[in-house]
Order: sequence, then structure tokens, then C-alpha cells
Amino acid sequence: MPLRAAVAALCGALLAALLAACAQSPSAPEGPARPLVFPAPPDEPRFVFERSIRGSADILPAEAASELRRLVTGEQASGELLSKPYAVAVWQGRLFVSDTVARFVRVFDVPAGRQYRIGEDEGPGQLIKPIGLDVDAAGRLYVADIGAKAVFVYGPDRSFLRRIGGEQWFSRLSSVTVDPAGQRLYAVDIGGVSSESHQVRVFDAVSGAHLMDIGKRGSGPGEFNLPRDLAIGRDGRLYVVDGGNFRVVVFDRDGRYLHSFGSVGKQYGQFARPKEIAVDREGNVYVVDSAFGNFQIFSPDGELLLFVGDRSERDGPAKYMLPSGIAVDEDGRVYVVDQWYRRIDVYRPAALAAGAGHFARRAAPR
Repeated sequence: MPLRAAVAALCGALLAALLAACAQSPSAPEGPARPLVFPAPPDEPRFVFERSIRGSADILPAEAASELRRLVTGEQASGELLSKPYAVAVWQGRLFVSDTVARFVRVFDVPAGRQYRIGEDEGPGQLIKPIGLDVDAAGRLYVADIGAKAVFVYGPDRSFLRRIGGEQWFSRLSSVTVDPAGQRLYAVDIGGVSSESHQVRVFDAVSGAHLMDIGKRGSGPGEFNLPRDLAIGRDGRLYVVDGGNFRVVVFDRDGRYLHSFGSVGKQYGQFARPKEIAVDREGNVYVVDSAFGNFQIFSPDGELLLFVGDRSERDGPAKYMLPSGIAVDEDGRVYVVDQWYRRIDVYRPAALAAGAGHFARRAAPR
């Protein structure tokens, strides 16, 4: 028997024996573990904690040799690990994660069973320090680069398309949001203690032309102190995280002030260090708070509906030390980034069956 065939036969026999031993292990749990749901019983659950993602091995098909090695040695799955994730965006099962240490955007394409990087190649599309992310309905990716003080745009095929903004436009660019059609781009300038540029700058997402600005530095209606992020909600409403004023400020699609909600405090419905914001298909608003270690869900008009997560110095599901990014996909799954624990938590709507939706699909290993 050739050596390669003999090794393959030995590996197959060893793997079968290990699987049989695991099946007969007396320490194996009896039945499935109880899922972590929110809110907790006896209330009717709205979300189920689904998984944590720390690297490619958590969501992409594993190679048979790697699986065998893990079974034999007991080592943990790793793949390519996240270094310091900040923001997340999702489109049809593609998970985009900005990494401020690695200095590129990592993409996990779950339906295709592969991963790749955007913005690491030398040239006009090379990123310096990517933070905020968004993706339009056609799959074009928009990256707010705080180092370049510009928004980089890439096509669904990873090609660099254009760059919007620049040093003359931003003091401290923090995030980017684009409308689903890919026509209007909203870039949030967080400003700073010595800057008056606390505003949202609006551009034509195709030509890069500056259209208007929303807000100015202050604490009055429609004003900002250290704005962090923006999300587009029902009827085109614009929801802006006003970090230094501890609130969410709401505008209509043309930038006219409507109202605000939230205040500084320790009670639910209040904020301590709000960071990023997302909106689901029903118009509900999700705000992640780094100090509370959770995200809170509000109605479109600002009524608190639910909070999920706790601040903790111990790593674990729904436990956070430095949460930063949040996104909601087409199926209602919620994705939360924690920079400290270097992971992304995924929550499935309770009404969505396990294994359903874009992100749950898996390609067969090649």
C-alpha cells in the first residue's frame, strides 16, 4: 500500500474511533443545553443568543485535516483571529468587520464558505485605520477611515471604486452610513474638544459632491457634542448617536430636526457611553453602550423595548467589556462587536428558525 494511502486509512480509522468514543462518553451532556434568550423567562423571548465569532474557524467550513488535529490534540479552533474589531456590516451572508490593528476589513463570506480582506493592497484603495462600515443594497462597501479622513468605496467584487472626502472635509471622521440605493452618503465627524466640527456631512455617494451638513456643536435641539454614528430608519428618518449629550437625535430625510430621546444616567433607557446604532426592518432602533456593556432596543419614537447584555470582566456570551459596533441584517439577526474580547456575538430573532436566513447558510467544504 502506498504511504499516502496508508496515512489516509489510518487517519480515517482514528477519526472514526474518536467519534465513537465521544458518542459513548459518560460525561457527555444529556440533551441539548438550554438556549440563552432575551428577555429571560417567563417573558416571551424575542432573541436567542446564537454564537460568538472570534475568527474564521467559527463560521467557515473546516478542513478535514484540521478537524482531525483538533480531535487528537484537543487544541481550540482558531483560523484567522480578529485583532481589534471595531464595526460590523452584513449583506446577504457576508460579514464585514473593520480591524483597527490589522488595518483592513475582514470579510467572512458564509454562503460561499470563504474569507478575504479588503483594503490591504498597496494603491489608492489601501486603508490606514478603518473604523465605521456600511454596505448598500447592491453589496458595495463603504469604509470610514479615521486615518485618511475619507470614505473608501469598494464594489461587491472587492475592487476599489472611489474615495470621498479628505483632510479638508473632516476633523475626526468616525462613521459612514449610506442609503440602500447607494445614492446618499452620511459621514459623521465626531470633532473633538478643540474642534467645532461636530456634525454630519452629506455627500452624493456616486459623484462625491458635498450636498449639505446636519447639526453643529452644542446641546440644543438638533445640535451635537461628539456625535458617533448614524442609522437610517423608517420613512428615511436619520438617527444620530449624540455621544457627549447622551442621546439619540432624530431628523427627517432632509435633515430637519424632529426630536431626541435618551439622557445621561444609569437607568435603562438612559446612556453612559453610546457608540454605534442600527435599525431593523420594523424601524426599531438598536444602540450599543460601551459603559453599560449592552445594547438597548427602542421603538422608532424612542420608547425602550428591551436591553441585552451585561458589563463583565469575564468573557462569555452576552458579556461585554468594550462593545463598539452593532448591525442588523436582512433576516433580523443582530451582530455586536466587543473590542476587548475581540469577538462578535450573533443573536437570532426568536421567530426565525435555527439554520434559516442568509448568514446560517453554509457551503459544502471543497
